Amino acid sequence: MIQPINPPGVEIPGISQAILTEGGRTMYLSGHVPFDAQGGMAGDMAGQLDQVLSNMKGTLAAAGADFDALVRVTFYVKNYDATQLDDLRQVRDRWFTGPTPPASALIGVQELFVPNALVEVDAVAVLPE
Repeated sequence: MIQPINPPGVEIPGISQAILTEGGRTMYLSGHVPFDAQGGMAGDMAGQLDQVLSNMKGTLAAAGADFDALVRVTFYVKNYDATQLDDLRQVRDRWFTGPTPPASALIGVQELFVPNALVEVDAVAVLPE
């Protein structure tokens, strides 16, 4: 149902260059934000990304899915700086452990929905029929 497409050449660790899907139901996940259950937010980017992915896990579980269903993920990082990439990858790699990593993009933005937010993530998943 989900097939990675990785042409020869430069490989980026932890992502697929493209994903081909056949069958299934498509689920579009809104931007997930770093609020915990009490409405709090970690102060650093890694802590916020952990919370975002925890929240996304809950959304996927509510649909009977997990991170293996993701085919496309976009990370939005406030005031992105290339020195943040290693931290982003370390957190991402703790959550995305399946055999087919999703296609993904990382976009630096000037602002997010509230001043303290440093990261937001949206996604597309494909679930079985």
